This record gives sequence, C-alpha cells and structure tokens, in this order.
Amino acid sequence: MNATQPLASPLEWDDALLLRVPPIDDDHKEIVAVLGTVVTAEDADLLPRWSALINTMQEHFDMEDGWMRMTGFAANNCHSSQHAIILRILREGEERGQAGEFAVVRQMADELGQWLPHHVESMDVSMVAHFASVGFDANTGGFTHDRPLTLQGIEGCGGGGSCAGDW
Repeated sequence: MNATQPLASPLEWDDALLLRVPPIDDDHKEIVAVLGTVVTAEDADLLPRWSALINTMQEHFDMEDGWMRMTGFAANNCHSSQHAIILRILREGEERGQAGEFAVVRQMADELGQWLPHHVESMDVSMVAHFASVGFDANTGGFTHDRPLTLQGIEGCGGGGSCAGDW
C-alpha cells in the first residue's frame, strides 16, 4: 500500500488556455500532461515524474525568459521572477520527496495545477501581447519587420505598479 494516495489530476488541458502561439501552447500542453503523470503516480514513480516535470518547466521557462530578454523585458520583471520562484519551490519539493515526504510533493502538484492557469491567463497573455507589439514571432524566434528595434527595458510587471498581487 502507498504511503500517500495518488490524486486525480488537478488540471486537464483546456483550449481556453491557448495563446495561439504554438511553441508556448505546445509546452503548456506538455506541462499539463506531465503534471497529470505526477499526480496519478504511485509512490515508487512519484519522484522520477516530479523530476521530469521540473525539467519540462525549466526548459519552458528558459525559452520564455530568453524571448522576454530579447524583446525588451528587463531581467528583473515579475514574469521571470515568478518562473525562478516556482522552480525553486519545485526543487524544494524534490528534496522533500527524497526525504520521503511524498504528501508534500502531491500537495505541491495540486497547487501547481491551480497556479498554472492563472499564470497563463495573466502573465503569459501579457507577454504574448508584448511580443505582438514589438513584432516578435515566437514560431521563428525572429522579428516580423526589418527595422531595428529600440527596446526599452520593462521594469517590474510592465506597468507603473508593483508586482504585489500579480500571483
């Protein structure tokens, strides 16, 4: 018998999460699928699946963070900061899981399933709008115009306010 019981997936793919940017949408679908394997895993499979989730999210966040830097977001923007915080939490969960605290990992998976749609609907929607405003094509990784860009770094969350309450 398991020390902890697998849960039903906290998140299933919903086309309402589509941003109409295939590289991002494809990654989001993969993250949801890998998260589903985590939450339904038996204890013996939990940590390898958790590690796969961390790797999948690291690759996705690296892609988005690189694009944000390339298109004028500052290194300290809230979106990238949120990525770093989530990865730190996931790695802490991995350490706790290695110590046998599977219930903590399962709770984190549940909370990640609640966090992801909010992140997509707020942070990612704004990022995609920014890409469009500067003519960045995520499908090609290039710009849709020939004129040089004058990029202004975006501080904080891109607006005049602070990052408080954005997540």
